[in-house]
Amino acid sequence: MNTLTIFYDARCGLCSRVRQWLAVQPAYVALDFVPYDSPEAARRCPAIRSLHADQEIVVMADTGEVWQGAGAWVMCLWALRDFREWSARFAGPVMQGVARKIVHLVSENRLSLSRLLRLRSDHELRDASAALPDAQMGCEVRPSRP
Repeated sequence: MNTLTIFYDARCGLCSRVRQWLAVQPAYVALDFVPYDSPEAARRCPAIRSLHADQEIVVMADTGEVWQGAGAWVMCLWALRDFREWSARFAGPVMQGVARKIVHLVSENRLSLSRLLRLRSDHELRDASAALPDAQMGCEVRPSRP
């Protein structure tokens, strides 16, 4: 396995912030982030619509394996150099139920948490940047006054 594709909700502030965090972590495999409702997601994973990716994260390996919910988060942790040990703990029989409950609770309340924490989604940031005036390239030279 060389790449994990993480299908996330680009309209959710919490999901977008977690994507940003994952993207800067040292990883054993490449992490590729794709909004779950994009044409690219449908192309890469034709079953994405039936997986209800709008409710829980979906992760797909370049080998074709797919995980959702707690299993997907365990795979994200498995990919990260500093968190692989945590993935093994959450995948074990003792912590699996705990991981499932935590992921379900966060997933179910992610939009409320985004508002509470004032986390802006990738879509909100894109729209806000589109509203900014175009940057001027170069500099304007004005004659000096004596």
